[in-house]
Amino acid sequence: MFLVGLTGGIASGKSTVAKILKELGCTVIDADEVAREVVLPGTPGWKKIKTHFGSDVFQPNGELNREKLGQVIFNDSNKRKILNSITHPEIYKAIAWKVIKNFLVGQHFIVLDLPLLFESKKMVPFMSYTVVVNCSEEQQLQRLMKRNNYSREAAEIRIKAQMPLNEKCKLCSHIIDNTQDIQTTYYQTVKLHQQLSQSRLYWKVRLLLAVCAGTVIGLTIYVVKLVFR
Repeated sequence: MFLVGLTGGIASGKSTVAKILKELGCTVIDADEVAREVVLPGTPGWKKIKTHFGSDVFQPNGELNREKLGQVIFNDSNKRKILNSITHPEIYKAIAWKVIKNFLVGQHFIVLDLPLLFESKKMVPFMSYTVVVNCSEEQQLQRLMKRNNYSREAAEIRIKAQMPLNEKCKLCSHIIDNTQDIQTTYYQTVKLHQQLSQSRLYWKVRLLLAVCAGTVIGLTIYVVKLVFR
């Protein structure tokens, strides 16, 4: 099995491409969904957030109030770092378990939907292919303003808080151009899916794992023989 990193910018169309890939039969692990899972009431992440940020960022039913927490960290880089230090390890751990489970059932490849793939850089070394969903900055602005009912200024602040899409496009192996209509994006995504499905890279990964497993087994047998000689 090999991993494909899917990323983009806010309102660039990444979620649309992820949805198409799911419809085509791909397993897609959404980092945003995982981020919500690791702060559910009672989880270690939830408890740590309550310890550091207090009860004010929670709803009466105990669930995290993301809007209030966002207001707390938006203009405070230190608090944002604290939140990231709490949630990121939990997110990576949860993603790792999901990847292992998919490997054990013999998946050819899986797609990791990672909004900050190139910003954090931590997951990049594990990706065999990386895909950026691209559009113009003006399209990002208009889509974000319409989707979230933001002012132009508020939308620009959020877009500029991320790595520019043109920089991400220089770092990836595949680009989905989402500047046109949904049908054009769909055809590009289908073509990408075909390329990934035809890739034989997963055999190399399996061979490497088999060699590693064989080495471990061989060393174990050697040690046992030495002990019981």
